[in-house]
Amino acid sequence: MTTVTGEMMARGHEQVVFVTDVASGLRAIIAVHSTALGPALGGVRFWHYEREEDALLDVLRLSEAMTLKASIAGLHQGGGKVVVLLDAVDAPHPEPMLLALGRAIDELGGRYLAAEDVGATQGDMDVIARETPWVTGVAPTAGGSGDPSPVTALGVLAAIRAVAQALDGAPDISGYRVAVQGAGHVGAHLVADLAAAGASVVVADVNDVRAHEVAVAHGAEVVVSDDILAVECDVFAPCALGGVLSEAAVPLLRCRAVCGAANNQLADDHVDDLLYERGVLYGPDFVANAGGIINIAEEFTGYSRDRALARAEAIEGTMTRVLERARAEDRGPGGVAEDIARERIAREGSSNRWHPGDPAAWTNGQPLTRLRPAHAQPGHLQLGSSS
Repeated sequence: MTTVTGEMMARGHEQVVFVTDVASGLRAIIAVHSTALGPALGGVRFWHYEREEDALLDVLRLSEAMTLKASIAGLHQGGGKVVVLLDAVDAPHPEPMLLALGRAIDELGGRYLAAEDVGATQGDMDVIARETPWVTGVAPTAGGSGDPSPVTALGVLAAIRAVAQALDGAPDISGYRVAVQGAGHVGAHLVADLAAAGASVVVADVNDVRAHEVAVAHGAEVVVSDDILAVECDVFAPCALGGVLSEAAVPLLRCRAVCGAANNQLADDHVDDLLYERGVLYGPDFVANAGGIINIAEEFTGYSRDRALARAEAIEGTMTRVLERARAEDRGPGGVAEDIARERIAREGSSNRWHPGDPAAWTNGQPLTRLRPAHAQPGHLQLGSSS
């Protein structure tokens, strides 16, 4: 990295905010990549980084990916992200720290809308919501959508069906062997969904106990975390942290396709070409894992689980469109998916920038003052109205 602003300019970021709170120990970075299509939506990631520069690069990459994800999913949101720097991965999230983060998010006036990400829970979102209306994924009793993981997993399953269509001419994955890397919130749900669809599943996680619990629950096979890349399978599904597919990792793969829930699976854009040259079909991550953001966006007009699930199922059609265009243009699907996302931003959001008090796509021209309808805001989570 040269400079922070130089990296921001190169990636097209609008705003990066560094946040500290001495009393609670909060150290965080908020990145708003784009608000061309609407307020920037993205998760809060709690993680330990060896260097602050690593945290900055992560939040810049993740927020840019959220912009592409929202665009290709047809949502009227931009992309943002927060990383909270912890001394250890499993360090607690004290209430004063969460409240301080809520105040920092509130100062952006709705330009960034928070959601769950790695290390975050619905309970964390509920605490943050005590300081700001600009938070999603709160408890269903407060009009929220709760844990987005099941819907994210359903969207990944839909994407894998599109991959099967491209590989074998039918969206049927019964009999497929799928290697799932990561047995966390999304990975565990995906293992269950794959097993229910008739697939044979291999699972690995850095937490061996968690991997075995998920495997036992769903009749899956377990391998150690270091071996999952080389498992012979139809589909390799990364569902842990990003960057797993590096130039060095590609020759280790023994799969026909890659399609999973992790963000930023490719260590760099060149890996898209390497996979294509090797004949491994890549289902772009920000297409496959859009179920979570689709689920959250349903909160804004009054959450409907049925509507969220139906829109997540539509990821199959989106992925099919990407793979068909990639085949027609004879190039990697990752670059094609990015082109489709950026084409929509240029077409619908050229030169736009969302400001606090502007309307959103769902407020009928009125200023955005709250995320959920007023009738869905009981108790202390009175967050305001969408009109």
